[in-house]
Amino acid sequence: MKRITRRTLLKNSALAAIGSSLYFSLPRRVFGMGEETDLTKVVLIRDENVIRDGKVDKATLEKMLNRALIELTGEADIESAWRSILKPDDVLGIKTNVWNNLRTPVELEELMVERAMEVGIKREDISVDDRGINKNEVFQRATALINARPMRTHAWSGVGSLLKNYIMFSPRPSEYHGDSCADLAKLWFLPEVKGKTRLNVLLMLTPLFHGVGPHHFNKAYTWDYKGMIIGFDPVAVDSVGLRILQAKRFDHFGEESPLNPPAKHIMLADTRHHLGTANPEKIRLVSLGWKEGLLLPEA
Repeated sequence: MKRITRRTLLKNSALAAIGSSLYFSLPRRVFGMGEETDLTKVVLIRDENVIRDGKVDKATLEKMLNRALIELTGEADIESAWRSILKPDDVLGIKTNVWNNLRTPVELEELMVERAMEVGIKREDISVDDRGINKNEVFQRATALINARPMRTHAWSGVGSLLKNYIMFSPRPSEYHGDSCADLAKLWFLPEVKGKTRLNVLLMLTPLFHGVGPHHFNKAYTWDYKGMIIGFDPVAVDSVGLRILQAKRFDHFGEESPLNPPAKHIMLADTRHHLGTANPEKIRLVSLGWKEGLLLPEA
């Protein structure tokens, strides 16, 4: 197999896997954003102390989320940042992922509930859920959603990431499994979802970069990347996460190792469904914090 340089991989692998882009089509005002810009902003933040003895350090995770959200929103402080995306009269559904091998950290779920309450949202108007969202009374009347889950390889869609995390909003998830889950972006136009997502958080604390077969998990194919990626555009955030996963696969296997199946739903969310921006050249990536093992060109 032809070998390639790291520089070529980082520049070209995502372009081959993801393709060209269109801008995020949902109303920018809903997400607390300003005027249109040429690039879609995504924030990657890492901290070498967020994982301690195999456990998530909540205080460090909170600092990471605060710093990233201030950068993303452009607000002067964390209180203003949260108030720019959530309102006191919102009903908030926090969609997480409870896959037992690599779940959304409970520490992050707790932080988001705490911050939402500080904005003024009543506790009874906040719910954290995954597989039960279609029967969850708060989600049924939600005016706002936060989407938060870990990044991992997936036997049906190439990767399990933000776009796929909304599959439980469908009463028939299997309808989205065809053609390597190519049309997962359609989930984002369901009435329960459309226009409601205020923030996307892709956890890159200990991502899973390789596996074979359904429900695969091997801890040997995870690593302590100790990061998270946040943004208003789930396609752009997934695009960055995919680039990191592909770069890690190159580092590990020593050659190009495309995902099987390919994560083409990210590209198609852009080019077919016009949901967001997938092309790295159209993404403004801001990298904060720990730089060792970044696996991306300096941002």
